[in-house]
Amino acid sequence: MRYIHQLEQWPDFKWSRDALAEPLAAVRHRQGRLLGRMDALGFDLRSEASLATLTEDVIKSSEIEGEHLDREQVRSSIARRLGLDIGGLRPAERHVEGVVDMMLDATQNCLAPLSEDRLFGWHAALFPTGRSGITKITVGAWRADETGPMQVVSGPVGRETVHYEAPPAARLPGDMAAFLDWFNADAPLDPVIRAAVAHLWFVTLHPFDDGNGRIARAVADMVLARSEGSPQRFYSLSSQIRKERKGYYAILERTQKGDLDITAWLIWFLGCMDRAFDDAETILASVMRKARFWEAFTGQPLSERQRSVINRLLDGDEGKLTTSKWARLTRTSPDTALRDINDLIARGMLVKDEAGGRSTSYLLAQPGGQS
Repeated sequence: MRYIHQLEQWPDFKWSRDALAEPLAAVRHRQGRLLGRMDALGFDLRSEASLATLTEDVIKSSEIEGEHLDREQVRSSIARRLGLDIGGLRPAERHVEGVVDMMLDATQNCLAPLSEDRLFGWHAALFPTGRSGITKITVGAWRADETGPMQVVSGPVGRETVHYEAPPAARLPGDMAAFLDWFNADAPLDPVIRAAVAHLWFVTLHPFDDGNGRIARAVADMVLARSEGSPQRFYSLSSQIRKERKGYYAILERTQKGDLDITAWLIWFLGCMDRAFDDAETILASVMRKARFWEAFTGQPLSERQRSVINRLLDGDEGKLTTSKWARLTRTSPDTALRDINDLIARGMLVKDEAGGRSTSYLLAQPGGQS
C-alpha cells in the first residue's frame, strides 16, 4: 500500500479552488455572523459561552480517542485558568489539567509561533505519567518506532486491519521541521483552509506515540483562533468531529491512501465546520437561558450547594434530579438534600416533575413560573 507521504511531491498539496469557493464562502459567512452575534453580548455572557464551548471541545476531543473526562473537572479547570468565577470549583485530576493546559495554550496563545518545544510540552501535558493507559510511551519527544512502524489498526489481535502506516521515525525531524516552517510562514492562504491542511499534515506525520489526533485538532483550533482575532471559542470543531467520527476516519484514510489532491478532505472539513456552527447556536441558547433564569431570581440568598446544583442543571446535566442525586452531588445527607430542594421549591426555582416514577424528581422552573 502506498501512502501520500511516500509520494515524490510530498508535501505539495493541491486542491480545486473552484470546488472550494462556495463551501468556503458559506463557512466564512457563518463564522463572521457568529462572531458578530457574540460581540453584541456583554462580557459575562461571552465568557460563559466561551467556557461552555471550551469545555465541550476538551471533552469531545478526548472522546474521539476513547477517553472520557469528567465534565465538572474540565469546566472547573478551564474556569480557574481563565479567572472566571463560577462557584463550586471542583479539583481536577492531573491528566485533565494536562488536556486543558494544551487546549488553552493553543487558543489563548494562538499568535505565538508553533515550535518543536511547544509541541513537546503539549504532548507531555497529555501524558503526565509517561504512559498511555498501562503502556509506557515516549513522552515529550518524537516517536522512535522501537517496536515497529507506527500503524493505525483495528480489529482483534492476530486479525488486525491496517488503515494507515505513518512515515518512519527517522524522517520525523526533517518532516516536522518542514511542517513547522510552513505553519509559521506568513503565506497568503485562507486561515480556514490553513487549519484543514495543518490538521491533515500533522495527523499524517503522526509524530508521537499517542495523542496525535488531539494535538492535530488543537493545531487546527490554534489557526482558527488566529483567524478570528480572539482567544474565545464559540464553536467546537472537535465536538462535531466526535459526532461524525466514522466519517472523519473514513475521509482521513481515503486521503492518506490517495494522491496529493486533497480537495475531498477540504470539502469534508468545511462541511464539518459548517455543521459545528449549528451546535454553537445550541450553546448560545443555553447561555441565554441561564442568564434569563438568574436574572429572574436575582437577589435570592442561596447556599453554595444550591447554586452549584442549579448551575449544573442549567448547563444540561443529564438524568433526573432526585433527592439521592442531590445528596451525591453535594456530598450531604438525604435529609439535607431534601431541605435544600424544598427551599428552592418554596422560592419558585424548582418544581416537582409531574411525570412521577419510583422516586420523586425535580425540574428547574422557567422564569414566570411554568416548568
